[in-house]
Amino acid sequence: MDRDNGPRVRVPEQRAPEKPVTADALRFTVLGPVRAWRGSELLSSGSPQQRALLAALLLREGRTATAGELIDAFWGEDPPSQALATIRTYASRLRKILGQDTLVSESGGYAIRTDRTALDLTLAQDLAAEAEKARAAGDRAQARTLTNKVLGLWDGEALASVPGPYADNQRTRLEEWRLQLTEARLDLDLEVGCHAEAVSELTALTAAHPLRERLRELLMVALYRSGRQAEALAVYADTRRLLAEELGVDPRPELAQLQQRILRADEELARPADEPAPAPAPLKPAQLPATVPDFTGRCAFVSELGSRLATAGSSVMAVSAVAGIGGVGKTTLAVHVAHQARRHFPDGQLYVDLQGAGARAAEPETVLGSFLRALGTADSAIPDTLDERAALYRSTLDGRRILILLDNAHDAAQIRPLLPGTPGCAALVTSRVRMVDLAGAHLVDLDVMSPEEALQLFTRIVGAERVGAEREAALDVVAACGFLPLAIRIAASRLAARRTWTVSVLAAKLADERRRLDELQAGDLAVKATFELGYGQLEPAQARAFRLLGLADGPDISLAAAAALLDLDPHVAEDLLEALVDTSLVESAAPGRYRYHDLVRLYARACAERDEQPPVERELALSRLLDFYLATAAGVYALERPGDRLVDHLARVDQPGLVFERRGPALDWIHAEAECILACAHQSTDSASLRRAADLLLAAKDLPESGANSRRYELAAQAVLSAAVRTGDVHTEGRARTALTNVFHFAGRFDEAEEEAEKAMALSEADEDPIPGGYAANTRGFIAVYQGRYAEAEKYLQVAIASFRNDDNWPSEASALCNLSRAQLAMGRTDSAVTLARQGVDIYDRQGLSLRLANGRYALGIALTQAGDLTDALTQLSDALDIFHESRQPLWEGMTHFRLAELHLLAGRPTQAAAHAEQAIALRGIGGEWRRATVLTVLGKALKLLGQVDRGHACWVEALTIFENHGSQEAAEVRGLLSPLDADQRRR
Repeated sequence: MDRDNGPRVRVPEQRAPEKPVTADALRFTVLGPVRAWRGSELLSSGSPQQRALLAALLLREGRTATAGELIDAFWGEDPPSQALATIRTYASRLRKILGQDTLVSESGGYAIRTDRTALDLTLAQDLAAEAEKARAAGDRAQARTLTNKVLGLWDGEALASVPGPYADNQRTRLEEWRLQLTEARLDLDLEVGCHAEAVSELTALTAAHPLRERLRELLMVALYRSGRQAEALAVYADTRRLLAEELGVDPRPELAQLQQRILRADEELARPADEPAPAPAPLKPAQLPATVPDFTGRCAFVSELGSRLATAGSSVMAVSAVAGIGGVGKTTLAVHVAHQARRHFPDGQLYVDLQGAGARAAEPETVLGSFLRALGTADSAIPDTLDERAALYRSTLDGRRILILLDNAHDAAQIRPLLPGTPGCAALVTSRVRMVDLAGAHLVDLDVMSPEEALQLFTRIVGAERVGAEREAALDVVAACGFLPLAIRIAASRLAARRTWTVSVLAAKLADERRRLDELQAGDLAVKATFELGYGQLEPAQARAFRLLGLADGPDISLAAAAALLDLDPHVAEDLLEALVDTSLVESAAPGRYRYHDLVRLYARACAERDEQPPVERELALSRLLDFYLATAAGVYALERPGDRLVDHLARVDQPGLVFERRGPALDWIHAEAECILACAHQSTDSASLRRAADLLLAAKDLPESGANSRRYELAAQAVLSAAVRTGDVHTEGRARTALTNVFHFAGRFDEAEEEAEKAMALSEADEDPIPGGYAANTRGFIAVYQGRYAEAEKYLQVAIASFRNDDNWPSEASALCNLSRAQLAMGRTDSAVTLARQGVDIYDRQGLSLRLANGRYALGIALTQAGDLTDALTQLSDALDIFHESRQPLWEGMTHFRLAELHLLAGRPTQAAAHAEQAIALRGIGGEWRRATVLTVLGKALKLLGQVDRGHACWVEALTIFENHGSQEAAEVRGLLSPLDADQRRR
């Protein structure tokens, strides 16, 4: 972070040309300090005047400069009497450094002879030309990449500290070119959909170059596409007033036309150009799973569905819903039809497994987030609520031809937000239930295969030779499978993998009623009989693994977690899992990760209930998994927070977890396993596991703090809380309420957090558990600070400090001290606030904490800002920002940008203040919409100082609306800010 000039510009770091060079090759730079290298050695280029000669020769790109031209370049119209001798002296010195073959004398002048790629300026010119060609060819992504490379070659001011009129003129020229390149790159940013990210940089640039209308135009477009229409119009009003006051002119016609388009809410303006967004997600998704090479039959259905999809362009919400029992081939049919219809949807295809047959179906808002990313929407532009995401999704699809395959839907309510709303797009849905309540949908009921189709599928997998020799036996096999495609495929695959079996052997096995369940003829249980066939062929150890692994909730399971659940060495567990993958009963989701198809998981659980003896083995397996997650999460917590006593108060476990030596891999693990951890906690609500489930949530408290998986965390905590209340477990209830306090606090749901914290503290007194007593009291004090209840905050935080001291919990004491600093600051006790924050930072330093040290520096930075020590405050907040970024804490990053915006505003640096405020809005922060309003208030102040009065007014209007909706006391301040502006606007 640049501590003087605000957030870094989003271009790559400059430095030497990318072309490989020999060990002694010369390289030069003028886009920054004038420097020369030989290989990796930086050469001394002498005095400023000697560097001026080097720069003058380099900028001529190999052409000879006469002595007279060089004298003019150095001294203009008033050279000294010894000017020529001075030039010769400098040239002689440079020749000794560079070599006679490089600096040559000819025709009474001098020239530098070197390869074109040896100078950063010529390299920049070549890259810029390539960028222009790429843009002209329609390859915006490549043009953007190349332009970024050009800008990355700058290292500060061109020709830095080089004297002379020639250098001054060239410096001005190069700076103008740099600005033009920046405008071009920002224009490309908008064309590829990175408008939200561009706002911060454009805000800073318009402040630095207030009369440059092109930058204002780009800022208006970026704001409009970010959903900030009022601010976009305010930029125009500010520009018109500034041009009238400074130059006595009106905005150029293009700017006025843009204002009219924004007033009309022009839909074309709201859409970026149809160019794929940069990584991580392309604008043209191709997410369809692979179709099976042996797809068989279903000709009528393929034709019917294909015809519907081919005519999607003439109808709104062209939806076809395929229903049928599990295993009937809905997904296979839908994927096959979708692949055949791809040519009708040139803008891409989206796919999702909605897990409708599982215990917890996929949440529509989660799916929409994934779809929006696949369509090129940046994370910072994805809204929080389901309705907002659905609206943005439909807007993103508008004008495109995209096919959406919604597989394994639970019901119509789940898929309605996922449906396109304009002609050109189509949705293909599969579900175990008929979507009779889905208005306008074309319903298809998929039945089992005909005997002929079933035999054809069986033959394609097993081979014509083996089936032809035993046709009757093959008919018996497909009949025993109930003509279900999934059952036929599994049975045929088993036979194909066993060359010593005949078809008759397989038919005899299926004829045994003990192996073919009576339910084979009814509903979903038909699939169970098919799975029984594969399950019956497993070795005992494989069968045990299959049964027990199916008990675990979560989207998949890692090898380490599976080994813990099975109580096996990881190598042994891996052999078993890979054997199950070979039998098609388990899928390999990724290297070292495994998952069940949802119906297979249900079958595995039925097998566990039936076959696992004694029955307590099921509970023990899940208990080992819970132990594994708790032990590993506790280790990660201890590594992240050395000295924090929380881990010493967690339930003891019998199963070891993974051990990490470094923070990076530990953080990778906690975030990669988030869904599995929370699913395990959610599932572990029996009396024997309940306390460990609550402790697992506390050990994984970084998940909601990072802003990830907050909803899943909340659901798990609610499940644990409900079970604790139901069983009268006061200890677990207190900890579950502490976990809920945590997630509500970071989501900005302060009233709910306060309620849970109050109950947790009361339970702590009854149970004498230091965890709720300290942590809930600390959070309660933190909330009271936010809500302006400073005396209450001081009381709660003193309780927290006492609790942590009694427990020798130094890092948590430091947290409470920093929070108390905030309360003291609000009550005007600045010196006390600084002292308390320094005490907290000192504790964090002694304990060797990293992330928590960032929290301490954050609090100290706020206190120092109010104390007027802005230099030290800037250092503290900048250090905190770097640590938060490294620790993957975007909410805290957003908070720190907000505090830096306040600091720069106080220091009279509105440009930097506005840039940091924009970063805070993009990253969001702790406190939800309330926090957004506080940032908008600061942004409005900065914009007013920059002369962008109307845009600042728009920020304050939005902030006031949010504060009033929340009943926040900050509304009074914003009304005071708006009153003079409203009066001034009425006069105008």
